[in-house]
Amino acid sequence: MKSVLHIYKDYFPPVIGGIEKHIHQVAEGTRDEYDVRVLVANTRSKTEVEDVNGITVIKAASLGRIASSPICPTFPKLLKKYAADILHFHCPNPIGDISYLINRPSGKVVVTYHSDVVRQRSAMIIYGALLRRFLRLASVIMPTSPQYIDSSSYLSDCRDKCEPVPLGIETDRFQKTPAIEAQAEDIRKSVGGQPIILFVGRLRYYKGLHFLIQALPMVKESHLFIVGAGPEETPLRRQAKMFRVEDRVTFVGAVEDGKLPLYYYASDIFCLPSHLRSEAYGLVQLEAMTCVLPVVSCNLKTGVPFVNKDGETGIIVEPGSPSALSNALNQLLSDVDLRKKLGSQAQKRALAEFDVSVMIRRIKAVYERVISS
Repeated sequence: MKSVLHIYKDYFPPVIGGIEKHIHQVAEGTRDEYDVRVLVANTRSKTEVEDVNGITVIKAASLGRIASSPICPTFPKLLKKYAADILHFHCPNPIGDISYLINRPSGKVVVTYHSDVVRQRSAMIIYGALLRRFLRLASVIMPTSPQYIDSSSYLSDCRDKCEPVPLGIETDRFQKTPAIEAQAEDIRKSVGGQPIILFVGRLRYYKGLHFLIQALPMVKESHLFIVGAGPEETPLRRQAKMFRVEDRVTFVGAVEDGKLPLYYYASDIFCLPSHLRSEAYGLVQLEAMTCVLPVVSCNLKTGVPFVNKDGETGIIVEPGSPSALSNALNQLLSDVDLRKKLGSQAQKRALAEFDVSVMIRRIKAVYERVISS
């Protein structure tokens, strides 16, 4: 049996994040044909090896973090020790890329390129050159959308190596049941049957929720549910009061994965107002689409408009524009038939193109081709 080693900063569980969940999905989905291990940074100053649901996870001793990147002096040594037939790197991850350049362990390099480093621009003065060098050594680079190849200078320089493999979700987790429908109806009743606009995600600077709240006074009668927690919650609450829409906004807080379908099925429209390239894909769009919701999201040069097709599964608007958001939301609120049409098409697209099984099949095909080359 051929072997695969995934290389990143963290693993799910315990870290709950999009990339961590993706690595978990790929590890679980490929272990029937490959011996899969994962190399990540520990939160403690010693190296530990754990079994996480049958997956061997090596956690390199960490001395802390700088700009979210772990400081792990033993990472290069461990990368060489646990080298596999396929070294599957998940970028951005400076400690992994630099460790490979230091040691050049055996194994073919496959990269899932999740996003550029967007915020820590000063770090890119050094890391940028190393990243370009590392990517040139890869056998295959898998951006999560075709758009990212054009918008990232790091990928456009390696265009011949790029093979987009879109991220996927476990769509069967979002199937409607009588129990879910009953609880969703309770949520609808809690706002007097008003149409519900839904946002799901971390309350972070790049999510654009301040533009959505600013748009709300211009939006027809409706109620906004914000599901998620994060550092922007307090300023967003203040903003809702400033625009006198606090009675039209419910801050739900963090919700466990098993209860998310309740909010999707209670809602009429899903809105992802993210306005910066830090939003590289928007997996929550897929969750909403699976639950037959039309999506309003922004025309970023990332995977966001790749997932949500303008006029087919929802409406794409210019980023950072409250008026554009309000116009799109009003168009959908005013036209029930359009909502149903786009929602139905959204579900079909999600099930056909973005189920996790489709993603795993594509990744296995890349592994097989790289090993045989």
